[in-house]
Amino acid sequence: MRVIVDSLETALAVPNSSEKSNTSGLATIAAIATPLGRGGVGVIRLSGSRAYDMACALTGKSAFTPRMASFCRFYQADGTVIDEGLVLFFKGPHSFTGEDVIELQGHGGVILQNQLLARVFELGAKQASAGEFSYRAFDNDKLDLVQAEAIADAIDATSAAAASSAIRSLSGEFSQKINQLLEQLIHLRLHVEAAIDFPDEEDVDFLSDGVIQSKLEQTQDKIQQVLATAKQGQLLRDGIHVVLAGRPNAGKSSLLNRLAGQERAIVTDVAGTTRDTLQETVVLNGLTLHLTDTAGLRETEDTVERIGIERARTAITQADMLLMVYDVTRDVEEESTPIQLAEQLFGELPEAKRLLIIANKSDLLSNNDREESAAKTQAEIKNKGYQQVNVSCETGVGIDSLVEALCEKVGFHPPENSLIARTRHLDALRRTANFLAEAHEQLTVFEAGELVADSLRQAQQSLGEITGEFSADDLLGKIFGSFCIGK
Repeated sequence: MRVIVDSLETALAVPNSSEKSNTSGLATIAAIATPLGRGGVGVIRLSGSRAYDMACALTGKSAFTPRMASFCRFYQADGTVIDEGLVLFFKGPHSFTGEDVIELQGHGGVILQNQLLARVFELGAKQASAGEFSYRAFDNDKLDLVQAEAIADAIDATSAAAASSAIRSLSGEFSQKINQLLEQLIHLRLHVEAAIDFPDEEDVDFLSDGVIQSKLEQTQDKIQQVLATAKQGQLLRDGIHVVLAGRPNAGKSSLLNRLAGQERAIVTDVAGTTRDTLQETVVLNGLTLHLTDTAGLRETEDTVERIGIERARTAITQADMLLMVYDVTRDVEEESTPIQLAEQLFGELPEAKRLLIIANKSDLLSNNDREESAAKTQAEIKNKGYQQVNVSCETGVGIDSLVEALCEKVGFHPPENSLIARTRHLDALRRTANFLAEAHEQLTVFEAGELVADSLRQAQQSLGEITGEFSADDLLGKIFGSFCIGK
């Protein structure tokens, strides 16, 4: 039985559609690794088999000690000094890329850095493309695809929570969860294939004794847990696109300013002040909101305002969340309701999961009649599956409730140990869950071992896409192409 297990484990390894190449024969690459501009330090990074020799030629030194900083002058070919600074040498494979890596730390300045980089090119280095350093690290098994993506996510993080989650993914926590699931899938496939290929062996008759079903259901539960974590990670990374829409002078721009904490939009009593969309990104309760203020929706003969309204309607169709802002003192007449107002404004009623109704100027609801009317309105909205939040953009009352309602609407409640995730991770996890559901049905309903095995194979392949165990070349190009030059 041990021989059977060993042979099957080898056979069930996930194939890699883009076999990792040996980077030892690749050109030595170089790039500026710090943002261009005026600063104290500017770093140029080199990676490749000739990086060490180039550093020696650039500085006139004959040797560098790995992982020790050396003060040097950097020389042109004619011996004139370009700059002076530190040289750090990381000998492969003990470096970020797995190759010999040199870092030149000079003074931060566009002219000096470009002169130094030009000299490195004269010595034979090639300009690194976007993400090429990270790709070489991936290609040399220094990190997997999730960790590589986490580098870019850490750089682009818009909140402390997102940055912390990206660093945890970079350290390998997310990859570890995926690899554990892959290991479970491999053993599931092992048992199924053994039951198919060796039906006469008494100790491998797993299809009928409940062992596979139990292990499969455990794996399904684990996938759902990881998927829930990934959903939170995607929200942390990407945030949500929120569009503020409503009639003119309903308070949309005032709400944008209140959420942003500053006067970003012009606010006047003149209807139609907002003529175009206005974007602002804010982080509230840890959730990144990409806010878009829009022109008030109404019939108009003004050409400029009409164009703004067309852009508003385009933004509305693309929003993750839609905030319909209305003036409680004016926009809802006795014969209409906020739900009817939404239908009038948008042409059709948006789904409840992407619409939040905002009743502005709630501080003016001071008499009993208005309070009673507001209570009836809330009841009707709730009965139809929608939600209304009463706010005052003037006083700030209700803004905290609005943010909490937004977080609840999108399901944002990340744990302290959340991990950053991308849309492709969610897609792969969902496909994996679907294949496992198919395998469960084939096992429990049809007892079709071959079909169970095929569904498990597809599940393993989908899951392997996350860490790069199974990745198409075009996917890798797209991922690493989104990186910074010098990373």
